[in-house]
Amino acid sequence: MRSILVLGAGKIGVAIARILRDSGDYQVGIADAAAIPGAVQGIDGFRLDVTDRAALRTCLGRYDAVVSALPFFLDAGVAEAAREAGIHYFDPTEDVRTARKIREIAEGAGTVFVPQCGLAPGFIAIVANHLLNQFDEPHDVLLRVGALPQFPDNELKYNLTWSTEGLINEYCNPCEVIYEGERHERMPLEGLDHFTLDGVQYESFATSGGVGSMCETLAGRVRNLDYKTIRYPGHRDMVKMLVDDLKLCSRRDVFKDVIEHGIPVTRQDVVVIFVTVRGIRNGALTQESYVKKIYAEKERWSAIQLTTASAVCAVVDLCAHGKLPAKGFVKQEQIGFGDFIANRFGRVYA
Repeated sequence: MRSILVLGAGKIGVAIARILRDSGDYQVGIADAAAIPGAVQGIDGFRLDVTDRAALRTCLGRYDAVVSALPFFLDAGVAEAAREAGIHYFDPTEDVRTARKIREIAEGAGTVFVPQCGLAPGFIAIVANHLLNQFDEPHDVLLRVGALPQFPDNELKYNLTWSTEGLINEYCNPCEVIYEGERHERMPLEGLDHFTLDGVQYESFATSGGVGSMCETLAGRVRNLDYKTIRYPGHRDMVKMLVDDLKLCSRRDVFKDVIEHGIPVTRQDVVVIFVTVRGIRNGALTQESYVKKIYAEKERWSAIQLTTASAVCAVVDLCAHGKLPAKGFVKQEQIGFGDFIANRFGRVYA
């Protein structure tokens, strides 16, 4: 697998294309419905309407794999076209329904389909499974991730770092959890808690999508598992007002307009990762944690670009080197932590 098409020339798609191209080992193309930005000079870029199924299938036939960095509602169509073209498929989507649809598409396929291979979902499941396997009897798995501005200066204490559609999904869609050994759904924005890391105060609360397929994998094996998004204190209450009092989850076009016209984008961000597993090891109740802050690379990548794109590139690279299953649907927790961290792209998380 050496030729890869990246669909979507936004922040994440451009980062994926450039990181793969700069490795010198991949022939990379990038396509978008709009004009390709100058940031991908030196990469074969062209316009493509992915809703034109015939054009998409013809295009995919020239590559070994496709990475969809498109809005989540276009991913299933790309996965179907990848199946028809007989090529590998990857994406970093956080949308639960889309991932389930791609799993159906992947059934019986002769190539791999790896959705949700970004940060969260994605790496978060890889590191959680790594910690979990160190226990004789794991009890609780706590997953916490946030992409935050380094210099918040508004009442929301937040700047846009990710796709608006994805952010709204996180705040509005049901959240999968394991509670007392059973799988459940809980409302988003619930379960508010607080913690301090390196002298900085944070809050976290339930959001949709970040857990990936972990609840399915670990049901009956652990007592409790939940995923929460990290923000600065006070953010959850303001978003809850927008969601509960103004009912913006039922008017997502309005919600998107409010966010994009009221909250500035920033490249000066930090990704906070906090994963904790508690359980019995060698007869004693024990806790192990993975904690990391990853900052923006000055003049190059924002932290969310760096972490998401590097994770996708690492999974693509592991597939190319035979370190993933050879075909079918691949869950993130099937990917070895050691392989991921040792990978040239995954070292961002080391």
